[in-house]
Amino acid sequence: MRTQHRTARTVRLALAALLVAAPATVAAAGAVHAAPAAGTVRLAAVGLDDPHKKDIAMQLVSSAENSSLDWKAQYKYIEDINDGRGYTAGIIGFCSGTGDMLELVEHYTDLKPGNILAKYLPALRRVNGTDSHSGLGSAFERDWVTAAKDTVFQQAQNEERDRVYFNPSVKQGKADGLRALGQFIYYDAIVMHGPGSGSDSFGGIRAAAMKKARTPAQGGDEATYLKAFLDARKVVMKQEEAHADTSRVDTEQLVFLNAGNFDLNPPLRWKVYGDSYVINS
Repeated sequence: MRTQHRTARTVRLALAALLVAAPATVAAAGAVHAAPAAGTVRLAAVGLDDPHKKDIAMQLVSSAENSSLDWKAQYKYIEDINDGRGYTAGIIGFCSGTGDMLELVEHYTDLKPGNILAKYLPALRRVNGTDSHSGLGSAFERDWVTAAKDTVFQQAQNEERDRVYFNPSVKQGKADGLRALGQFIYYDAIVMHGPGSGSDSFGGIRAAAMKKARTPAQGGDEATYLKAFLDARKVVMKQEEAHADTSRVDTEQLVFLNAGNFDLNPPLRWKVYGDSYVINS
């Protein structure tokens, strides 16, 4: 569920590098918060890359992408949701029309040559940038479900999710002085809108927010900045019919933000598209 990417691996890596590069105005991490008073010990906040926090993030995204908290059941997910991006599949919604599904199958094939999906690489290259199913279709859908039982394919999905989406968004969030909630807000945005600097990409949304508010690393208020980011994201979401329902912002992320839960600590209660969810621990 992303805006279109170019398929060259070197380009994708360059985009990720641009994304995570901290702006010149970002202060050193040690200068983000005032020094603790003498005799006190300030414990570092746990980031979204903590294993438990990361699992929470996967559940939150899965509630919006798959109407389920069982994100590990989504390796086998595949369908065309008629958003102009062809097939959407897997744990993060890799799309046949945006390049990340192609790169996933390439990575899977690097790890396991001759796998059941390798024969679709020529078709995936042809349909990239379109919503076409040419050379894919029901046979591809069946083989995707079969491949999802392979732990090597699961590994490939995890690694591509982290390389392209999770790691860059968490790194940028930390550079901007954001705690786990803000890092998740970045992650959810990059999942839907993709990396890059276009106005409808993660980078464009972040740039729009920074025109309205300073990041904590720039001396700004964390809540004020995150609200500006979410406002900018909603503008982009409403420009596309497939993303026009902004409840994953309104009844999920803003609920946590308005509660001041910057560390994304359970219990968490939220709604997405009218369905209620809870993570108790």
